[in-house]
Amino acid sequence: MKRLLKGGRLVDPANGRDGVFDVLIDGDRIARVGRDLPVESGVTLVEIPSGVIVCPGLIDMHVHLREPGQEHKETVATGTAAAVAGGFTAVACMPNTNPVNDNAGVTQYMLKKAADANLARVYPIGAVSRGQRGEQLADIAELKQAGCVAITDDGRPVATALLMRRALEYTSMFNMPVIEHCEDQTLKGDGVAHEGYQASSLGLRGIPAEAESIMAFRDISLASLTGGALHIAHMSARQTLEAVRFGKAHGARVTCEVTPHHFVLTDEMLAAPVAYDTNTKMNPPLREAADRDAMLQGLADGSVDAIATDHAPHAADEKHVEFDQAPFGITGLETAVSLCFDRLIHRGVLTLSRLIGLLSVNPAKILNVPGGSLAEGAPADITILAPDLMVTVSAARMRSKSKNTPFDGWDLRGGVAATIVGGRLVYRNEQVDLTIW
Repeated sequence: MKRLLKGGRLVDPANGRDGVFDVLIDGDRIARVGRDLPVESGVTLVEIPSGVIVCPGLIDMHVHLREPGQEHKETVATGTAAAVAGGFTAVACMPNTNPVNDNAGVTQYMLKKAADANLARVYPIGAVSRGQRGEQLADIAELKQAGCVAITDDGRPVATALLMRRALEYTSMFNMPVIEHCEDQTLKGDGVAHEGYQASSLGLRGIPAEAESIMAFRDISLASLTGGALHIAHMSARQTLEAVRFGKAHGARVTCEVTPHHFVLTDEMLAAPVAYDTNTKMNPPLREAADRDAMLQGLADGSVDAIATDHAPHAADEKHVEFDQAPFGITGLETAVSLCFDRLIHRGVLTLSRLIGLLSVNPAKILNVPGGSLAEGAPADITILAPDLMVTVSAARMRSKSKNTPFDGWDLRGGVAATIVGGRLVYRNEQVDLTIW
């Protein structure tokens, strides 16, 4: 089956295209990209309205799909349904499942569930250490062969400098990054919110920003020592951003990501509009305005490499407890695009090309996976965006199995019109007038 996407604004930073281009899809591949392509016999025409954006499929390199072991929170099927509704054609899933993804059997199970769901592509990420206990390296070669694209002990940091050194050395042989949850656990202690005025006024135990930045400096130093590829997950503190800039300036192979909640929200949300709302509890925590503004500056100046959601679904009864007792994390797959448009594009923080780089091109490069490009012969993974679509976030209507979001009821400008994976339409927003199959 051939389909011709015609009339939209194509934004494809990897190939230097930004303008009105047509895209011919032949089966699961991009066959041709050009201006005013003819509608040949046997080709289905798909008319893209003026102002609607056609871009390479978005890739979320940090999600928790919870399966196996925590299916009451999320499954691969519900998580990938949320992903495509959020415009993501691919997601990379963290290994802190039960059992932990530290062996080929768990990796293959995840891939089988993803194939059964047949929605977004799923790239498993394996554990650094067996059982994520921080004692012994997992079999990285086995994980790579089974289909893992990176390793991490996400949810906790790599326990020791020696273990991180070994991880960076071994992954260098397989061209895989080590993704690090930067957190000095002795400084974090039993903290539940950013250490500052808001936590103190509410009587909440604090987590200083230095708990993140100290670990980042350690691991960037080790990346420089080993030549390994290090990726800093969900960066939140301005001190960590300075560590990343220092590492890049001195030749370390370090990249980093920021979540929408860390470039939109601050710890003032702990007190208002509802005090002690556990949907504002995440790790790393929401920090003060200076940190939020630093994340925005890093996105704008190129210091930050990717936007990722850290989609962390939890069941309602787990979040409806005292703040201290609630688990860390919020969902993010279905709100990311609207938050990016509303807070980054329409406020002039980023260009559209830069945003697509952060959400598509760079995640593909960091993980060494297909995508991020609409070149001829590339997989037909395409996200269609509606920059001016008015979106009211509704937790109740989310496709994710869990509804733990602080953005419920927010009115945002910009959203997803359609998501195409391997030439197949896997999501369509009925609010957007698309003549589409």
